[in-house]
Amino acid sequence: MNGDPDSELSGAIKTFATRYEAPSSLRERVTTALQTAEPPRPAAVRGESRAPWWQWASMGAVFASGAVVAWTLSLLISAQGQIAQLSDDVVAGHVRSLMVAHLTDVASSDKHTVKPWFSGKLDFTPPVRDLSREGFPLVGGRLDYLNGRSVAALVYQRRLHTINLFVWPCDDTTTSGVKHLARRGFNIVNWCDGGMQFWAVSDLNAEEMQTFGQLLRQIAERQFDKPMTSDSTGSP
Repeated sequence: MNGDPDSELSGAIKTFATRYEAPSSLRERVTTALQTAEPPRPAAVRGESRAPWWQWASMGAVFASGAVVAWTLSLLISAQGQIAQLSDDVVAGHVRSLMVAHLTDVASSDKHTVKPWFSGKLDFTPPVRDLSREGFPLVGGRLDYLNGRSVAALVYQRRLHTINLFVWPCDDTTTSGVKHLARRGFNIVNWCDGGMQFWAVSDLNAEEMQTFGQLLRQIAERQFDKPMTSDSTGSP
């Protein structure tokens, strides 16, 4: 697999952990506090007076800034751990579907058959796209459990490679580009769009997985930009 796992995780964190983003002024405040603070003077000796109050105030500012930095780093580390755990869960869901021969609950290459099947089974409606012309035919869909909730799993094929695309609602309406992760010998691409987050996983090579994600994003953008007409229901 190509790519540095640390940098790949950092890219995913920027997308999916925005709630932990520190204020933009934090770095400047910490730098200023460190530059203006003076080291503490020794305790009074032979009648020498104690250090002025402003020196203790400067030390307090440094300690406070340090506490903010430590707090921010702890949140960042926590977010990184969450991304790593979610990536492991996505891979586990993919492998499980292949091992127990439970790849689909509804087997069909017709998006108008697959999408309605989810109705009443989830508290959201997953967008189902047809990529057969682009070489990623739809195989079907199933219910799965991921990230502490029921999710939609859409199954695509690329030659002899199976792609599981897990879909569930985002916590917010953030739209992000397609990010790549390599985990346990599998390639993962993820993104947020239209209030949903998407995690696709396969043993397919990284370049084609990136292409798969970009194709879905492009189709979604065209769908959102397409004006409604009497002949168009707007259903993805």
